[in-house]
Amino acid sequence: MIKITKISVQKRSKERYNIFVDRGNGEEYGFSVDADILIKLGLKKGLELDEEELTEILDKDEEKKTHHLAIHFLSYRMRSITEMTDYLKKKEREQKHIEVVLSKLIEQNLLNDEMFAKAYIESKKLTLMKGPLKLKQELNQKGVGREQIDLALATFTEEEQIDKVIKWLDKQGNRKPKQSVSAFKQKLATQLMGKGFTRAVIETALNEVSFEVEPSEEWEALTFQAEKLERKYRSKYEGWQYKQRMKQALYQKGFSVEMITSYLSKSDDGELE
Repeated sequence: MIKITKISVQKRSKERYNIFVDRGNGEEYGFSVDADILIKLGLKKGLELDEEELTEILDKDEEKKTHHLAIHFLSYRMRSITEMTDYLKKKEREQKHIEVVLSKLIEQNLLNDEMFAKAYIESKKLTLMKGPLKLKQELNQKGVGREQIDLALATFTEEEQIDKVIKWLDKQGNRKPKQSVSAFKQKLATQLMGKGFTRAVIETALNEVSFEVEPSEEWEALTFQAEKLERKYRSKYEGWQYKQRMKQALYQKGFSVEMITSYLSKSDDGELE
């Protein structure tokens, strides 16, 4: 039998106690336990334990340590069940203790993937420029189920998304002087798609924002781009093939067919020289 001879509070942690025991060879340090374990199991000076009882005490204490780690991890922000599981595994906690702690936290509503997903989306949509597709991807990576994600995303309405995109577009400033309006809008659309907004939301928002410029500005941008292309294609192509290359390249840069045709016509007539 193992007899408890002394119990003292730890200097570094007032919530843990050192248990000294006598195994038949005099007093020695035996183990340490959480205050909650000490009270629940009625550990006190003079109590005798067998090896099986000692093993149970140590197992309960390890479970308590796992619970403390989980609560500490939750103290910074809400977590998904998968995040918590991965964290406790990283801390090398035993699987059986992880399962018990997870069950308790879920029962206490401290772990709830539906609530987590809603809070996550509410926080991100207020502080970051992220659309539903990006948020869905992030929640999926955190192990949240599709159903919980869809329920949470329902709170991020299309109207909110459009308004958020419009405000973002208004802050992007003017296009580069040598860039077509169409190319500028396409660049913004590409950035927004990378941020997780749908094409439908992006197109609606773009239509709500004015990108109008003076015809002379668009013509100046076309001329700049055309002159660069001329230097590229003049030595390689001629005649009809040259014109087709120029038309295709300028169209891809966002200029209208009418403006491109007008430019090439003036170029043929020598009016641009």
